[in-house]
Amino acid sequence: MPKSPERCQEIREEARSKILHDSMLYFAKNGFAGTKISDLAKHIGIGQGTLYVYFKSKEELFNEIYALTNYSEEIKELKILAHLPISAKQKIRKLSKSIMTNLMEDETYAAKVALNTQMTLEKKGFASDETIYQSELYGITEKMIIQGQKEGSVVGGMPMKLVDYFWGVVYLYSLRKLFTTKYELISEEDLARILLKDEFMRV
Repeated sequence: MPKSPERCQEIREEARSKILHDSMLYFAKNGFAGTKISDLAKHIGIGQGTLYVYFKSKEELFNEIYALTNYSEEIKELKILAHLPISAKQKIRKLSKSIMTNLMEDETYAAKVALNTQMTLEKKGFASDETIYQSELYGITEKMIIQGQKEGSVVGGMPMKLVDYFWGVVYLYSLRKLFTTKYELISEEDLARILLKDEFMRV
């Protein structure tokens, strides 16, 4: 018995969703430059020609994945948090809790962190100050750190280097979430401890 048009459409949508999901993980691990369509198709378990039925090019596929995993919602929430009339210590604790909750519960969030970090690393002129340091996410985090250093709750050091360290740890655990079966996530307290002085972890 032939499949109905509705069932055929469902099958196409299921196949497309699988391609997007598996490609998201592959790009997160290998980056855009390190991904070959032939290897990607093999990873998904489909023929290269089948992949091109759904997406005309690697660029088109990646752009759709990147649109699905952009940081717009996180940046919106981070801006709200940054402008709250509370101490930097409270902001950093709330940020750390949000990140670790998302990592624990949402594979897509881990892929989002990994993909955005990969894209930053692949930008030309990465060694210059005009790459990762202009990221809005990093800029808002830096403001929290500067506030905390003024209040005395955040460790000393160059704010942007501390931002690098903080999000670098998040990136590491995002990769572990995506690509290892035996791992233990750090706690939100561990993440906050990267920035907060010991005495402010106890109060």
